[in-house]
This record gives sequence, C-alpha cells and structure tokens, in this order.
Amino acid sequence: MKIAFLTPEYPHARTGNSGGIGTSIKNLAKGLLAEGCQVRILVYGQKEDAVFDDAGICIQQIRNVKVKGLSWFFSRKKIEKIINTLYRSKEIDVVEAPDWTGISSFIKPKQCPIVIRLNGSDTYFCNLDKRAVKWKNKFHEKRALQNADALLSVSQFTADKTNEVFSLDKKFRIIPNSIDVGSFNNSDGLEESPNTILYFGSLIRKKGLLELPFIFNEVIKENPAAQLVLVGKDVPDIISGSTSTWEMIKQLFTKEALQHVNYLGGVPYAEIQTHINEATVCVFPSFAEALPVSWIEAMAMQKSIVASNIGWATDVIDDGVNGFLVHPQDHVEYASKINILLSNSQMREEFGIAAREKVIGKFSISVVAQQSLAFYKSLRK
Repeated sequence: MKIAFLTPEYPHARTGNSGGIGTSIKNLAKGLLAEGCQVRILVYGQKEDAVFDDAGICIQQIRNVKVKGLSWFFSRKKIEKIINTLYRSKEIDVVEAPDWTGISSFIKPKQCPIVIRLNGSDTYFCNLDKRAVKWKNKFHEKRALQNADALLSVSQFTADKTNEVFSLDKKFRIIPNSIDVGSFNNSDGLEESPNTILYFGSLIRKKGLLELPFIFNEVIKENPAAQLVLVGKDVPDIISGSTSTWEMIKQLFTKEALQHVNYLGGVPYAEIQTHINEATVCVFPSFAEALPVSWIEAMAMQKSIVASNIGWATDVIDDGVNGFLVHPQDHVEYASKINILLSNSQMREEFGIAAREKVIGKFSISVVAQQSLAFYKSLRK
C-alpha cells in the first residue's frame, strides 16, 4: 500500500526543526516500510518545492503560496492539487494529516481518502491549559475533523476531549504512538547515578514544570541526597509573558533544594538516552498531553517513573505495576512516590522490567504499523 503523511514537520536536516508529531510520523513510516508499504511525507511550510529520499522514505517539500491575507487558502489548494495528482498517478492510496491547526480544513481531494490522527490540536491543549484558543485555529481544526474520511487518536482521552471541545460526536479508532524499541536500551552498560531524578522535555507550564519545584522541595526534606536533573529547551511562558520558564522555576525551589538542581538546557536527541540511563527515577508531572512519547522512551529503557495521573496517563502506565501515577498538584504524595522508588532498588527493577514489556507489546513500531496498515486498508475505495 502507498501511504502519504501531510505534516508541518519532519526530523531531517533539509526540512528544519521537528517535534513530537514529526518523530511519531518517522517511527510509523519506518514500520510501514518494514510491512512492504511505500511511504511519502508531504512537508508543507518549506522554503522550496523539492523531492528527496530519506532511507527509502520519499520526502516531498511543499512551499506555501504567498498571497497577502489568503496564503492559508491558496496553500491548502496547492496541497489538494498535489494530492490529486499523486493519487491519479497511483503514487499514493491514502493521506494522513495531523489535527494541529487543521491543515486539511479546505483540502478535499476528488478520490483520495484523508485520515486525521489526533496528537492534540491547539484547541485541545488550550482547553487543558485553561486558556483561550485563537478562533481561526479552532475553526480550521473543527472543519478538518468534520471533513475527514476517517479519524484516529493516539489515546481514548484525547478522542473524548476532542469531541467535547468541538461539540462533536465522532468515532475514533485508537492507535497509539510508537517508538523504535531496539534503539532504546542500555547498550553502553551505564550505571544509575544514585538518588538522581530526571525530567526531560520542554520546560513549559503545561508539562507541570511549575509544580516540579514544590515536589522536589518535599523530596529533599526526606532525602537530602536527592539530585534533580532537568534536560530540555527553555520555553517562554504564555500566561505570565515571561521569556524564560526556567527563571520562573528557579524562584520556586527552596534555597536548600536549588543547590541540588542541575539544568542542562537542550541537548541533542542522541544524548537523551545517556541521561535516561544514568537516572534513578524519571518524573513527568504534566497537565497536557495526548500520548507522551517521552514516557514510553523512559519505560523502554526500564526506568521507574512517577507521572501525572490525568486523562491519557492510564493509556501508558498501570499505576503500581510499571510506574506510579499522582496528580502534579499533590506535591507531598508525588514526592513520597519518588522517595519510595529512590530507596527501593527491587521495586525499581520490577517496575522497569514490566514497563519495557508493555512498550514492546503495545508501543513498538511493528505493532503500531500493523494496526495502522489494517486501518488504511479498510478505507480503500
């Protein structure tokens, strides 16, 4: 089968910076290739129109049309024309698009089916953040969902919340994100650094970073040897207007706790595994996710985790089996779970083994690719 992904990002030097959507697409594309499919990535918002190969995956860069006030419309129509041409020439059978900002809102190919996979729209995340969404983003995102031929979601929570915020009653097939499990293991034999707590991901309010200092303040009271390591890009805070979330975070630690905090900033993706390997416990006190790949990566590396218990969390972690789930604002309880794991190596080992087993069975590239392919085949006209 020939599958195309329409996306604003893809992890390649020629296509620019990429986040979670691009990484998820690349993982799925690799899995589909292994299933004998042909995969084309349609990356819009590029500096040029071009086509190149990336390890068997066809990457097609699409430059937006520049028309004052109407770029959004003519760019969508350009993409629609490209999809029609590719479908007519039998180079693609189906196109999958993300829900983010509703790129497919005015794209209605003549025959080629359009699938939308929820990874969290702007409307969805604004609702979880309890802040206003731009009306145009909500308009395009809702129209795209209404026009789609089929709908996927990476978690049941995201599907239910999306129906709620858009006042829809759509049916979604639940297929999670995936990771290359073979790439996430301690192949270098690195040992844990005792009493080390790791958070990796963007430093941003919605990830619970303004709760983490209060949690760590409680950890230090019971375990003065604990160390907190933060890895990730510093992000401006939308609500307060601060240009640095890290500067906001620093003010929330006690003087004693701050002496045990090490912020490393953003690091190359290839280095993340080293930090995960060296951590004793990984923490993710997030308020807003769809299905967080960072959690799955830590689980694949057999790390014990204390994460948020909100919505999507139970799609990833079974509380007390392969991790602990606690509300980010319950600082004392959250800290207690961290300290339990820091002091109990047997529990950490049991959680880690169970976590990797779950990732292999539910989130591996091959499993998710087979589920996705079966879904795409059901849409053939």
